Amino acid sequence: MHESDRRLMQDLPAIGVARITSVVGVLGVLTGVCAFFFFLEQRTKWKFFQFVPPLAFIYLVPVVLSNQGVIPTRCETYDAIRAVVLPMMLVLLLLKVDVVSAFRVTGRGILVMLFGSLGIVLGAPIACFLVRRWLSGETWKAFGALSGSWIGGTGNMAAVGEMTRIGGAELGLAVLADTTIYMLWLPILLGSKRFATAFARFTRASDRKPAEAELAVGALDVDERAPVARDYLYLVWIALGVTWAASVVAGRLPAMEPVLDAGTWRILLVTTAGIILSFTPAKRIRGSQGLAMALVYLFLACMGAGAELTGVAGQAVPFLAGALFVITFHGMFCVLGARLCRVDVHTAAIASAANIGGPASASIVAAHHKKSLVPASILMALVGYAVGNYAGFLAAQLCRLVARLP
Repeated sequence: MHESDRRLMQDLPAIGVARITSVVGVLGVLTGVCAFFFFLEQRTKWKFFQFVPPLAFIYLVPVVLSNQGVIPTRCETYDAIRAVVLPMMLVLLLLKVDVVSAFRVTGRGILVMLFGSLGIVLGAPIACFLVRRWLSGETWKAFGALSGSWIGGTGNMAAVGEMTRIGGAELGLAVLADTTIYMLWLPILLGSKRFATAFARFTRASDRKPAEAELAVGALDVDERAPVARDYLYLVWIALGVTWAASVVAGRLPAMEPVLDAGTWRILLVTTAGIILSFTPAKRIRGSQGLAMALVYLFLACMGAGAELTGVAGQAVPFLAGALFVITFHGMFCVLGARLCRVDVHTAAIASAANIGGPASASIVAAHHKKSLVPASILMALVGYAVGNYAGFLAAQLCRLVARLP
């Protein structure tokens, strides 16, 4: 029997004792979990998934499987995913970031979103300080990962978690807060449409801005052709090339413990390279977002499988209280930004959704408020991807400093 066949067969006896250990077997379980919940969402059309997205189950189910002994909590598969899949997904996510178009189309809306991002960066360390007595000493990493998610998206949560070497319990808290608070925040953003007139008086919004944004959206050059095989080959080659180059360079840069090590340098270099590539013809390669999100969910499932949830239950309530403070602070900064920039409630709600929920949530909120602004909302959320790693890492370091205060 060939060695490859022997590796494939080694799972057969393990299944009988509820244990899958081979690379192929573990990958099969993780990808199967990801695929199943998206299949369930698509087939059932349950509105439940609008409030509790597949993301939550993709993280939590591997947690259960690993803690019940179906798959291991530590194995070489997870190491490979962290080393290769994470940087590749960041490059692919950032390829479509079009900062110039985002500013042209969304106008002052992008500034409101950046105000909201600032609210998260400042709110996270304040929240960490307020609830730290009820949390473990490493929970500042959870606030950092949550900040990355609420500024950009799930990919940014993963990246900030990797830069801070987050543990499974802390990531579990971040995912819990991300999902729970999202269920509370999305209805607020959708319902804000009812206060459009009063909000416009408060912010002194110009009637011309929404019309100008809609005209700018109409001028966008949108390529709706489906990707083909060569597109995926180009994308994989670019992502692997950047991953390799960043790893080489990061290994030669000076470490500044505890803030910067080779792993942190690598993520920052990959992020910067992805943004630079978004200004090149590489951004026109089709299929990058779909492929990137598939890798995001695989990585999240991997992180769930490595989670050991001892102590999470005792910290959930105070951490959720801290997360509620952060989202409130974010909302206040969005309102402040809307006031200073004189934008309407539609733009402010979309800006907040672009931060907290990423492109999917921004599209939902835009469609509810004004369907013509859906393309603009996606552009805004993509800019969140670009700043999420830097801002989330900054928030994490501020939380680290606060956690160390006497």
